[in-house]
Amino acid sequence: MIYLDNAATTPVRKEVLEEMTPYFSKKYGNASSLHSLGREANRALQEARAKVADVINAMPEEIYFTSGGSEADNTALKGLAFANKDKGNHIIISSIEHDAVLNTCKFLEQNGFEVTYLPVDKYGFVNCDDIEKVITKKTILISVMHANNEIGTIEPIANIGSLAQEKGVYFHTDAVQTFGKIPIDVEKMGIDLLSASSHKVYGPKGVGALYVKKGIEIQPLIHGGGHENGLRSGTENVAGIVGFGKAAELAENERAIEAGREIKLRDKLIKGALKIKNSYLNGHPTIRLPNNANFSFKFIEGEGLVLDLDGYGIAASTGSACSSKSLEPSHVLLAIGLKHEEAHGSLRLSLGRDTNDRDINYVLKVLPKSVERLRKISPYKKKFMFKGLKGETHV
Repeated sequence: MIYLDNAATTPVRKEVLEEMTPYFSKKYGNASSLHSLGREANRALQEARAKVADVINAMPEEIYFTSGGSEADNTALKGLAFANKDKGNHIIISSIEHDAVLNTCKFLEQNGFEVTYLPVDKYGFVNCDDIEKVITKKTILISVMHANNEIGTIEPIANIGSLAQEKGVYFHTDAVQTFGKIPIDVEKMGIDLLSASSHKVYGPKGVGALYVKKGIEIQPLIHGGGHENGLRSGTENVAGIVGFGKAAELAENERAIEAGREIKLRDKLIKGALKIKNSYLNGHPTIRLPNNANFSFKFIEGEGLVLDLDGYGIAASTGSACSSKSLEPSHVLLAIGLKHEEAHGSLRLSLGRDTNDRDINYVLKVLPKSVERLRKISPYKKKFMFKGLKGETHV
């Protein structure tokens, strides 16, 4: 299997698994217990907290562990909105946010809050001028993802953070796809809240983190024994958190070298895939995640292409893995101006630390054949026939 769906999830690294294993059996204490086993678990918890904080230049006490990126997004938006509703009820987000942000905002709209959904350009960029125009006295939060999970475009986060500080508005970013992959500095970027997830950086699933700048009030979603300094009650998943900490540490130590390696493979993949007729790249050609390549192929369905590639041992995706089973076209691709039929023909290939040159060569050998075969049997065949330069008919 050539795995090119690392944006959906990554395998747990051997080093991470080894770090976690003792906390399932020998070091099984509850981190809230006062005895030696409990204190041992608590030490491991705090060490992991410090490792996650180091990746984004935060203080350990500003990191709160969650069950994943979705819970972190929900806690950031709902928690800040309800804690600050006396100051205002207006929230600004981009139209290409992850569903964890979009659906949270829909919930908030049903509970007295107003949400502005910002447009993006053809590359998926949010324009800071557009943000400034819609800020009002009631605006309490701006939320724009660091990089899009589907098309890979990296947003001008530092500029948005600077604007938010100037206007006295809190700024949250969903950094699930960028944490451990590209540089993040919450101080320099003016970030007040940030969401991250373990399983995107070769850590275990079911663990995430929310950074909350010191002094910001957040209303908890889960009430109970007051764990995570009162923000997220419930006995901590010590083994998972330890794994997240190790994965974060490894990712940050290897980030620069790995990003450079993946960029070379990514660019080779993009160059080769765009040789296929009636294909184009979604997202910005260079200001994008090191491991992301998202294409649209006219006249075919992305789901069919994913299944066909799977038959050749290539794991890929169409749209976001969180909603790829939906029959609706990607809201991200529609937002950057694609038509419905074009959005349905998308393919996301996301590289990882195990991806090598041979893998890319194989994909570039198989992909054109797969696209050609699907076009021959496509229901769009007659509707979208066109004439070639010499008058021959192509589909």
